Amino acid sequence: DINFSCVVSILDIIANDFEYRKDGIIVAISSTAGDRGRASRYHYCSAKAALNTYLSGLRNRLFTSNVRVITIKPGYCNTKMTDGMKLPSFLTSEPEDVSRSIFNAINSGKDISYVYKIWKWIMFIIKIIPEIIFKRLKI
Repeated sequence: DINFSCVVSILDIIANDFEYRKDGIIVAISSTAGDRGRASRYHYCSAKAALNTYLSGLRNRLFTSNVRVITIKPGYCNTKMTDGMKLPSFLTSEPEDVSRSIFNAINSGKDISYVYKIWKWIMFIIKIIPEIIFKRLKI
């Protein structure tokens, strides 16, 4: 899947170079969708979950090499991909919000950053819902 394999193939090359240099910052844009599978988009969710796990492992691998790995989770973002979708405005970021989140994550030392903090809490709640209930929600 393009949301995983293409990203990983590029990041592996960058990671090896940064590890050799013993310096660098890798920022990857993932998604809140990777936090839990959804009935309507389970292929996309699984690709983003795989990316999140890859980034976590890469972060651990490169930690002693002074290379930071940052995961950005935008939630909904107002782009051509979401054009025409009816999305709640208070949960929908703009590309500028994503770039600001990247800048802030780099400067704050965060490993994982949700663009809108509310997404962290929404996904926390969604992740703790027992599977027997979650599968009935169809979200």
